[in-house]
Amino acid sequence: MMFHMADKKNDDTVMEAQKTIYDRMLYRIMVMAALLVLCVAGFLVSVRVGSLKISIGEVISAIFIENEGVNHQIIWNVRLPRTIVAALVGMCLALSGAILQGIMRNPLADPSIIGVSSGAGVAAITIMIVLSDLYYLITPFAFLGALAATVLIYFLAWKDGIKPMRMILAGVAVSSFLGAWISTLMIFYPEKVQGVIGFMVGGLIARTWKHVDILWPYAVVGFILVNLFAKRLNILMLGDEIAVSLGLRVERTRMIFIAISSLLAASAVSVAGLLGFVGLIVPHITRMLIGSDYRYLFPASALMGAALLMICDIIARMLMDPVEIPVGIIMAMLGAPFFLYLLRGGLQHGVKSQ
Repeated sequence: MMFHMADKKNDDTVMEAQKTIYDRMLYRIMVMAALLVLCVAGFLVSVRVGSLKISIGEVISAIFIENEGVNHQIIWNVRLPRTIVAALVGMCLALSGAILQGIMRNPLADPSIIGVSSGAGVAAITIMIVLSDLYYLITPFAFLGALAATVLIYFLAWKDGIKPMRMILAGVAVSSFLGAWISTLMIFYPEKVQGVIGFMVGGLIARTWKHVDILWPYAVVGFILVNLFAKRLNILMLGDEIAVSLGLRVERTRMIFIAISSLLAASAVSVAGLLGFVGLIVPHITRMLIGSDYRYLFPASALMGAALLMICDIIARMLMDPVEIPVGIIMAMLGAPFFLYLLRGGLQHGVKSQ
């Protein structure tokens, strides 16, 4: 009789655990569905707004039905590529930030804050100013610059493990050094300064299908890779000792994620410039909504990053219409208070606590 009661209790416990897992999975799927709806809504509104007001119905018609006309030309050649670039850049920076916060266990990690974007920016600006004939090599060079900066920061901050404050200080030091290099280039090539100011602020003005073609292969490859390796990052988050006991090659895995993060950040920087705070804000908010399981966090961060940057770009276009301000300014206005919030007490919502 006692054995029967014990078995029944164990069965109830197992059923309750399975129901909890099912409910959690259903909730996460619902959150991602909501983010997808937000993404689609942001996309349609972004394509709709501008100096010429076009209804949602006309937008859909111009994209899928019409082959000529004013609406088709404006949407297809001006607004659509810019919106796609915004979505891809937001996705890349959000995923890059999520990776950095995970592998460095640093809730303040962000491509722009710890110097990854600076490495990509230095390489891109060097091509733009010194080797302008090699413009088509901006993205590969930006990737090498971002990768070198990330590895350098990682090793400078390493001392019996990675500490968040050491990582920030190492990133500030590397960013300052790289900033000095950019300033030197601008002094020696003053006639080309005007062409890189918008790049340093970060913006999406005059982005065309050429920029979409540059960006989308890197964005797609990066998105596929992070989702393929998501389980490894989950194991890595358990701690190095546990990860090693489970058969994970810790340092090799970290270097793989550093390379993927650098690829994503560099591709975004090469097209949108030194756009900051997307990789800081998005992973935090997504983690609060969906938890720290990277199998869900990565796709949710990609959707939220795309939606956030499209919405911020809409604000940048409408805030002082007809004058357009760079979207990097809007992101700084959002990101700086969020960064201060984390410093003042929001770190309990960081990577470890989830």
